[in-house]
Amino acid sequence: MAELDPVYHNSALRQGKNGGDESIGTDRAFIIIRTPQSMQLKLGIAVALVTVGSLVVPVGLADGDSTDWPVVGGAAASTQYSKLAQINRDNVGELQVAWRYRTGDATGRSQIQCSPIVVEGVLYGTSPQLKLFALDAATGREKWVFDPFAIGDGKVQGVNRGVVFWADDQDGNRRILFTAGRWLHAVDAGTGKLVSSFGEAGRVDLGTGLDRDVSGLSILSNSPGAIFENLLILGTRVSEGPGPSAPGHIRAWNALTGELAWVFHTIPHPGEPGYETWPPDAWTRSGGANAWSGITVDHERGLVYCPTGSPSFDFWGGDRVGQNLYGNCLLALNARTGKRVWHFQFVRHDLWDRDLPAPPNLITVERHGKSVAAVAQVTKSGHVFVFDRETGEPLFPIEDIPVPASDLAGEEAWPTQPLPVKPPPFSRQRFTEDMATKITPEAHRHVVRRLREIRTGGQFVPPSLTGTMIFPGFDGGGEWGGAAWDQTERLLYVNGNEMPWILTMVRINAEERRTAHPGEVVYRRNCVACHGLEREGNAQRNVASLRDIAERMTPELAQEILGSGKGNMPAFGFLSEIEKSVVIDYLYDKEPQEELPPEENRRNARRGHNSPYTHTGYNRFFDPEGYPAVEPPWGTLNAIDLDRGEIRWQVVLGEFEELTRRGIPVTGAENYGGPIATDGGLIFIGATKDERFRAFDKADGKMLFQTSLPAGGYATPITYAVAGRQYVVIACGGGKMGTKAGDTYVAFTLPESNR
Repeated sequence: MAELDPVYHNSALRQGKNGGDESIGTDRAFIIIRTPQSMQLKLGIAVALVTVGSLVVPVGLADGDSTDWPVVGGAAASTQYSKLAQINRDNVGELQVAWRYRTGDATGRSQIQCSPIVVEGVLYGTSPQLKLFALDAATGREKWVFDPFAIGDGKVQGVNRGVVFWADDQDGNRRILFTAGRWLHAVDAGTGKLVSSFGEAGRVDLGTGLDRDVSGLSILSNSPGAIFENLLILGTRVSEGPGPSAPGHIRAWNALTGELAWVFHTIPHPGEPGYETWPPDAWTRSGGANAWSGITVDHERGLVYCPTGSPSFDFWGGDRVGQNLYGNCLLALNARTGKRVWHFQFVRHDLWDRDLPAPPNLITVERHGKSVAAVAQVTKSGHVFVFDRETGEPLFPIEDIPVPASDLAGEEAWPTQPLPVKPPPFSRQRFTEDMATKITPEAHRHVVRRLREIRTGGQFVPPSLTGTMIFPGFDGGGEWGGAAWDQTERLLYVNGNEMPWILTMVRINAEERRTAHPGEVVYRRNCVACHGLEREGNAQRNVASLRDIAERMTPELAQEILGSGKGNMPAFGFLSEIEKSVVIDYLYDKEPQEELPPEENRRNARRGHNSPYTHTGYNRFFDPEGYPAVEPPWGTLNAIDLDRGEIRWQVVLGEFEELTRRGIPVTGAENYGGPIATDGGLIFIGATKDERFRAFDKADGKMLFQTSLPAGGYATPITYAVAGRQYVVIACGGGKMGTKAGDTYVAFTLPESNR
């Protein structure tokens, strides 16, 4: 399945050398303390700190020392931080490739978004086709591979951002829990075989426990769940379009047996708190409000923190009038029972797809001379909200701001929305004419003309038929790569996007009256948001054009994929056979073989498919040369002081070399995947469209290292140590933003002479 590429190279920009094991730089002693591995695993560290003069110095690894990266995010608290310091400011410029692992199953539009884990020297990750693998973390040599789709009952669908390790020391059970397609799998960590005693022959259907018929609806889980005691707590990804959608209830599964332990209804049932914030029958038909981005656990307090997304449909809520709890909320639940402890709603009655994009960070901040256990949540609007971990009390003031009303039929936008007073946003909040790109005079004029045609004005301008500016973007400021937390400095490190997008709504009914082909009716209801009004697709979002579909597949295969989903495309199994047939006729430019009977509309309405609107897709706003329409920066890396609520520093992240050669200062670039930080004084991050991997000084944001990757590193990296040697690994899957797909995991380390 895979190819091990043992080639070593170093394409780094060298920034300095380490004098070996005798010193770090010129004025700090380098002292090795050997620590038993069992103690390191128990404490979660593999370095110590000693005082030399007035300095606190990270102490290096001894030859036998190892430390793991046992969960996605590095720790249950989602800190994305490591105490390792063998790779540090002074020697990071000497990094070289230790090993590469090629999965061999990339396709034209595939991705790897997986942040792997390392447990006792074994690295577990997933491939572009969602195959689970185990590697020797020191060499990259393959131990085993498990293909979840070899069973033959589904197509590869969605992405995977990580896996979960669970062990029961009493009976020796050690397993990897991960999702692929509609299934949660339990795989023996030693053999790579399904654990037959888990669920149904090693798998659990993610449609279980949702209290309604979800057959034919898309249900996935891109992000790994979180372990608390013997429970796996898991969120899901569901459809966000105008069609029917499954509810996003949060569930806990017994990690040993696969049995359902508890369910929290994110769309409340009758008698539950929050039920009154929806229409009375919403619990039977509305969908979304799902915790797709990941979950954070506070083991000491027995709490699990679940960030949720918007209710479906993302951009029109006339059928879900109300505040819509618990959509767009940070939920603190009792980890053992699933009972709500507290919540905060970031967007009321969301109309902008303002899902909470990443697991929150568990942190400790100083308030009035006391340490306060807190939780910090980044948002797509570029804000950081900080709350008391136990009570949910905001630790910085939050203001309710009035927002405009909607003019779409049936819509009732919520009149106010909350925004924090501190810290300031790490991404710009509105796109005005004076911010239009100035790369060329022609580009500037083009952008200004378009801005005058659409609605702008900052956050929370409702969707419209004329077009509405979404800025800092559907995928920015913060994104699913998450933030890194440095408890010593009490700084949060987060990358931000500043990409303008234009959201344009389309009346479905008006278009239906004008069309003669019943398949176009089905297409406009279900497909236009991704594939476009003219079937042109969207290369930036890895959505294929359908204009040439007849050259790529048979009508029979297209109809099969329509029902089951494939890759990034969700399943449309809820469509009737007549609907599938007529839309295939439309896509293949055939005369319809059947007409849509009136009962199809009644059936759709019963399943929640009654929106009078769709939209023209997720469209970035580019200048005529294909660069973002707004003045740079287009991507940033930020350090935020959460004691004071201040941005400590901000630097650009990413580069377009062709613009740099034209004399334009480095612009930054759109980015996906997050940072990690270390006690070596470093921040590591890939993420950028320029397909680079970089290290920054966490004190001031100075770039200390960069190298080219075989494909874009659109995943959060990890770091760990095996036998006294520190490694940094990133998945290079590419495929996003129109960049080439890849199939490689790359591990970096120091040369032997510099460890």
